[in-house]
Amino acid sequence: MTDADLVALPKAHLHLHLTGGMRHATLVELAEHYGIHLPERLVDEQPDDWRRLGWARFQRLYDVSRGVLRTQADIRRLIREIAEDERANGSRWLELQITPTGYAARLGDLVTAMEVFCYAAGEAQATTGVGVRLIVAANRTRPPWEAETLARLAVRYAGFGVVGFGLSNDERQGTPESFAKAFRIAREGGLFAMPHAGELLGAESGARTVRAVEPLRIGHGVRGVEDPSVLALLAERNIACEVCPASNVALGVVSHHADLPVHWLEDAGIPVVLAADDPLLFGASLVEQYAILRDQLGYTRSDLARLARSSIKYSTMPEPLARAAFGDIDAWEAAPSK
Repeated sequence: MTDADLVALPKAHLHLHLTGGMRHATLVELAEHYGIHLPERLVDEQPDDWRRLGWARFQRLYDVSRGVLRTQADIRRLIREIAEDERANGSRWLELQITPTGYAARLGDLVTAMEVFCYAAGEAQATTGVGVRLIVAANRTRPPWEAETLARLAVRYAGFGVVGFGLSNDERQGTPESFAKAFRIAREGGLFAMPHAGELLGAESGARTVRAVEPLRIGHGVRGVEDPSVLALLAERNIACEVCPASNVALGVVSHHADLPVHWLEDAGIPVVLAADDPLLFGASLVEQYAILRDQLGYTRSDLARLARSSIKYSTMPEPLARAAFGDIDAWEAAPSK
């Protein structure tokens, strides 16, 4: 399989953060425009040490990158460019994670920020043809009441592109049980639960998250392989894991791409979808995540088609679009490599 084959594979992208999806050229241009000094790590488009970030350094760089987004026009440009890049990667559907509290002060207030995100998502979809939906993510380093406020706000915009509610940032802070009420508010309002878990903490964190918030998918989840009972729980509840290969290596979750436990998850009956997480900082697009499994884990054409089907199945894509995507994946699997 060539990289062109991987681009041609129809797929959905279900784990991408707003700032982390920014183009490097856009980051540099906006920083120059606003007079923001970027650390050397962000000036180089492909730094040699992108695989050795670690969490603390990653978070600092993410915050600096977010600082270049100052206006509604910046957000609209960013989401349009993200959708354009998804189209170039063969994505038909994008579920983009946003944390409105991180942008509210610059955009006016929390409600204005939500309206900007929703408008930008709709505009990007109309421009590119890629389906764009939003996951409102609470910051687990902030108090639970803030998450509950966000959940109520997310529900208000369920008819305007918001499909899910998430929980992100440092998994070692904020227990999943503390955020159970926020997820209940979101779920009762028709949104799906899509929290991060099983990344920086071990398998038990994933199990507690599953029991506390009843997710459709969990972000990462790879640490579940440390405990067979957690694998069984994920499989029993049919919870998909959003595996982000480049991110897992960069943040030290695994030491090398060859150590990614994707085979173990799938062998346990757990659906796996591939995602890029934060390509701005991890240096790899969605197609490159598929290439990692092709090159490092020996995944075949049929294996990658299976992962693409899971990305469609566990998305919120409307049924007619999903049926068409499944048919096109079948055709891709049967076609010879180019």
